[in-house]
Amino acid sequence: MSHARWSTERVIGLAPDAASARAGRAQAAPVRWSGAGASEAAVWGYCQGSGKKPYQTCVELAGPAFRCSCPSRKFPCKHALGLLLRWAGGELPEEPEPEFVTAWLAERADRAERTEQRRESTGPRDPEAAAKRAERRADRVSAGATELREWLLDQIRAGLAGLERGGAEELRRVAARMVDAQAPGLAGGLRRAAGLVGRGRDWPSRVLAELSLLYLLAEAGARLDELPHALAETVRTRLGFNTETARVLSSGERVSDTWLVGGVIDEEREQLVTRRSWLFGQRSGRVALVLAFAPPGQPLSSVLPAGHVLPAELAFHPGALPLRALVADHGPPVPATRPDGDTIEAALAAHARAMAADPWLDRWPVLLSGLRPARHGGELVLSDVDGQVLPLVPGFDPWRLLAVSAGAMVTLAGEWGAAGLRPLLCWDGDRAVRL
Repeated sequence: MSHARWSTERVIGLAPDAASARAGRAQAAPVRWSGAGASEAAVWGYCQGSGKKPYQTCVELAGPAFRCSCPSRKFPCKHALGLLLRWAGGELPEEPEPEFVTAWLAERADRAERTEQRRESTGPRDPEAAAKRAERRADRVSAGATELREWLLDQIRAGLAGLERGGAEELRRVAARMVDAQAPGLAGGLRRAAGLVGRGRDWPSRVLAELSLLYLLAEAGARLDELPHALAETVRTRLGFNTETARVLSSGERVSDTWLVGGVIDEEREQLVTRRSWLFGQRSGRVALVLAFAPPGQPLSSVLPAGHVLPAELAFHPGALPLRALVADHGPPVPATRPDGDTIEAALAAHARAMAADPWLDRWPVLLSGLRPARHGGELVLSDVDGQVLPLVPGFDPWRLLAVSAGAMVTLAGEWGAAGLRPLLCWDGDRAVRL
């Protein structure tokens, strides 16, 4: 299959970090390369590094997948990024693939075929044993939730003032017991509460809000059989039960649309990088969250480049608020022109409806138009023509957004949550700019 050349923004979006993006741009200088070329399947070249022998670099475009003989442990490395930038700029001639490229592509195809054969030859799991494991886990989670409810009630009876004197350690200790109870959702909430203790003058109210949601989750977890099916699925997910990929693909709600990738953000926590990709359906009006995971330094899925649109069929996880989804099928992404966004009022109304369906929702995607950076109460905010404002999350670096706006209205996509708005993407004319 022939691949249309990617945009520079899509290539830079593959960089594992900002330093790699800068280094990749530096490697795009033609003087560093020899024997570079492109075919329908791959791009390749020889990049002169500090050693005597140039590095062999190639990229399979369908994955994409990367290979480079350099010692870097980042994926993609700066040489692959530089090579792709040259291809994006139309600098690589169409040529027959050299031997090291054809051998690598053949190796990848063979590996994929063997993996598929193993998957097809693997017999079904023992359903009886799986049911017993699931029952044992459910019992442990239920016991953990009961213990947590009693502990939370004790804290409320005693008051939260004592938490400042070592209370964070107590929260972490209880979180460890929830891990033992195989309830990572409860453990994560306790760790978030521990991180709030003593931070800011209003920390007691924020800790109380976090603990209240935990109590609600623990209570709901103990009454799963009484809840509507969709809400019970949401509660199970929030408690930490996984929904199998095969189940989502076989029975999850399917939505075909042209999807705008409104933002991609990576976060590293506990030796795992999580990539959140937010999608906005252009016909259906649906929004979706696609997650990808990898150890630090390893490549993450890049089939959803920020600032692009692509035809795709999504399979949604079950729940009272179907938001998380898997990409069941997709076409090639193309750069997105500036879309029409919501007003602040409409976005907040949508968020309120989402919270009513899933009160444990911590982030919600927003696509907003007609916003201007402004000062409000000494803080930088985003304001619309009606004077409504949205605060920005603490620590957000605003300079790129300020440069694009230059005092004018902007269209942007981002994540909205209790801490404020995290802009992820804005448009400079019809060009998407990652923030």
